[in-house]
Amino acid sequence: MIANCGHEDGLSGPSDEDVLVSSVDESAPIRDPQQAHLKRAYLMTKVYCARQYGYTQTLHRGWKQFESFSAAFGSLYFVGGIRILFSIGIKSGAVLAEVCSAVPLSGSIYIWAADAGGPKYGRLFGFVTAFWSTTAWTSFVACNTQATTNFLISELNAFHATFDGPLDYSNFEYRLVAWLCAQVFLALAILTNLMPPRVFTWIFRGSFAIIMIDFVMTMTWLPIGVARTYGFQPASFLLTYYNGTGAPDIWNIMLVFLSTSGVMTGFDAAGHIAEETQGASLRTARGLFWGCAATGILAFPVLMLFLLCSPSLDVLFALDAPQPFVNLYALALGNAGQIVMTAVAIFGLFMNTSLAIVAASRLIYAIARDGVLPGSIWISRISEHGQPRNAVLFIWIVSAALICTILPSQVAFTSLVSAAGLPLITSYALVAGARVFCTPHKYREAKWNNGPFSLPFCWIALIWSLFLTAVLLSPYQFPVTAQTFNFGPPIWAAVTMMGIVSYFYVPESVWLSKRHFAVEHSSTGAAEAQARKKIRA
Repeated sequence: MIANCGHEDGLSGPSDEDVLVSSVDESAPIRDPQQAHLKRAYLMTKVYCARQYGYTQTLHRGWKQFESFSAAFGSLYFVGGIRILFSIGIKSGAVLAEVCSAVPLSGSIYIWAADAGGPKYGRLFGFVTAFWSTTAWTSFVACNTQATTNFLISELNAFHATFDGPLDYSNFEYRLVAWLCAQVFLALAILTNLMPPRVFTWIFRGSFAIIMIDFVMTMTWLPIGVARTYGFQPASFLLTYYNGTGAPDIWNIMLVFLSTSGVMTGFDAAGHIAEETQGASLRTARGLFWGCAATGILAFPVLMLFLLCSPSLDVLFALDAPQPFVNLYALALGNAGQIVMTAVAIFGLFMNTSLAIVAASRLIYAIARDGVLPGSIWISRISEHGQPRNAVLFIWIVSAALICTILPSQVAFTSLVSAAGLPLITSYALVAGARVFCTPHKYREAKWNNGPFSLPFCWIALIWSLFLTAVLLSPYQFPVTAQTFNFGPPIWAAVTMMGIVSYFYVPESVWLSKRHFAVEHSSTGAAEAQARKKIRA
């Protein structure tokens, strides 16, 4: 197995040839004979690398650095999600970036877990992580469409619209409107994913643009509006303690991290498009790391601003719309201003949904091409543009079914969505833990490596991810009732058991053979050097 698809002769640094190879544009015509030779060697090495894991290149490879960065940055959408604890999040991103650099394959995260687990535990880790990440990303798509819908239908509350019954999810007709809007948003997001790759590039660019527009408008317009209306909170408000969960104080403080744990969720999206990214072993790792880093750095001032621009707690908790920020914008900016801010938020979340579908569909495609899923032959077919179109349609079917759970009750939908973050956080913990205990020195030759900070970053990512796991497994509100029960833990446990059972049931000859996951001290450089010598010969 090749642990680093980019270095020759096992050297710790890039050779002169590697530098030239990394600059080759795979889609551009090559006129210089040396460049043509290097391009052929580069592509052959990529195929050789993929075949070590049982795969050959099938998807298009037309996306570059900006698309990789936008996949991670856009999936996090820091203004909409309000992320914090950026320094720890950046270290976690660095851990995954290092593994991603060594294993740039579609559906990356379960391959990362399997590769980091080594020959003894790799296959088990791969199965469990595949089930976790598939559950998470499929749930994210449904969750994002519902979040987008909440902004839209909150306009009914903002304008005090006449409606048959209360303007909340206890009203079936209100839920019906929400369901219809969510299905429309989902269909539109799916359609964007059916566009050719060159056209979809504009979705990456649009996602980055709308996030930055949202950031600038939030940092300028909102404080101006607050200053002219109800005024800023005093600095002492930042240190005000409030317990609205009914939990003991220490538990209540831990639950603060529930909503802020989003900084750890979703930046692996850049890895899922690795097979479609030119120079993936470096560009994908860069996109993953810097997408996570930029999100954390920019999220901190946004969080501080929202705290200072918050109305009094009595007013804040009286905002009864599904998305209270619509009412908050109305208080600060008036109805005309809040419509503009809401429109920007809706468009940003829509772009976020499109990118979530990209990650989810590549993950499903990667599993289906091994013949593991029911209907794998159909799901793994690719379009004439080199896209996993049927995998996108499969995500549409599953996500549309999840959204239908809104109709019987909001609790049912919330229960399913609660399983979205937990499996992905545990996936991050498993990759970091496998790096620490199974393969602590394996990725020293990766094009992107953390050098002497590699293991310290792994320890930080592991401890932080386990802490978040404990928070996500706990009850969210006390006392625990049917309305406040956290269904995430039982769903996570069921998904984990499915992964373990599949590990014993699916034969090694079908999926994730142990021979693909070499020991830490493998003859990586020698294997790749031999492959290139054959090409030259």
